[in-house]
Amino acid sequence: MEAGGNGFVGPGADASFRANPHPILAFLREHQPLARTPLGPWAITRYADVTRLLREVRCGMRRRDGTPFLIPAERGPNGLDANDFMLLQDGAPHARLRKLVAKAFTPRMVERLRPEVQEVSDACIDRVLEKGSLDVAEDLARVVPSTIICKMLGVPLADRPRFTEWTAHATHALAVQFAPSSALALAQPALEKLTEYFVALADERRRALGDDLLSELIRAEEDGDRLSSAELIVQAVGLLGAGFETTIGLIGLGVRQLLLHPGELARLVADPGLVAGAVEECLRFDPPILGTVRILHEPLEWHGQTLPPDEPVLALLAAANRDPRAYDEPDRFDITRIGVPHWGFGGGEHFCLGAHLARLEAQLAIGTLVRRLPGLGLESEHIEWSDSLFRVPAKLPVRFRA
Repeated sequence: MEAGGNGFVGPGADASFRANPHPILAFLREHQPLARTPLGPWAITRYADVTRLLREVRCGMRRRDGTPFLIPAERGPNGLDANDFMLLQDGAPHARLRKLVAKAFTPRMVERLRPEVQEVSDACIDRVLEKGSLDVAEDLARVVPSTIICKMLGVPLADRPRFTEWTAHATHALAVQFAPSSALALAQPALEKLTEYFVALADERRRALGDDLLSELIRAEEDGDRLSSAELIVQAVGLLGAGFETTIGLIGLGVRQLLLHPGELARLVADPGLVAGAVEECLRFDPPILGTVRILHEPLEWHGQTLPPDEPVLALLAAANRDPRAYDEPDRFDITRIGVPHWGFGGGEHFCLGAHLARLEAQLAIGTLVRRLPGLGLESEHIEWSDSLFRVPAKLPVRFRA
């Protein structure tokens, strides 16, 4: 969902780093715990330092004067500015926007979706059994979260395939300063298509409000809340992308790690009740989001350096999640691991709004897969990546016994 606050792999990252970033992250963590990255920002890699940044230091997604950092302030078509998305706001503006949508993502509301998520997961496996082949990315990981967020927002399911392409390209707009021109060339038209779609859909909803999240946001606007029409569209577009893009990566990469560790897969098959812990370990061990950016709002001394206010700092969550100072045997994949919590959903005021939903979707999708399809195994350890800013597999062919 909120991806912990604009977390990304790093535009232009080569395939080897995207597939296995951990050797480089481990080197930085041990030898350069505060390092200037090729993209410009300083990066931190140790668990204690990430904790300090996300929980103790005064920082945010914008500069101290409130001006945007990651995306230049610019009104585009229909008066929209991507900086109006709650993920890119701080303080009271962020709290106001988040409050409008947070009630749809509380543990209680998410739990009500369990039967529907289970139904979608079972339908995916039914189709796999019917056709006799399985691509985890296309047949499960992409379908479950995108179907659920479309239903929550009131988006017709017939339009879901278009969104999966648009949102993958649109994610690069979250890192305009760092994205290569080739990615931005695809991001802008994708954003325009998403915007046009939601402008039309919002007009349709205003004529006949329903019980979906988009209708609830419209009601809030009409009840005197300060949510403008432009803000409404930005939140809808942002929630659609945040609502499934990273969860595709969580499910796909999680299944991959289970298949790379057959002993852990066997434990999960023998005891389905371990699935919640398995999902947490997948997030810790091989996450779809490697880092999250924060802009300092006060000077900070770190590892012999004094960083000034308005300096961006990249918290490399994936590195912190394998810090031996925080975890015993951090490079061992263990679905029964207990101990300190991981940073897979970010932290602070930008802690992932959709964490409960992502967990539910991943638990049911992965749990249904390993329960219903025996003899699972990777066809290849090679990963074909999607065009997303995040670590999202495009294809993950897997064999099974019919």
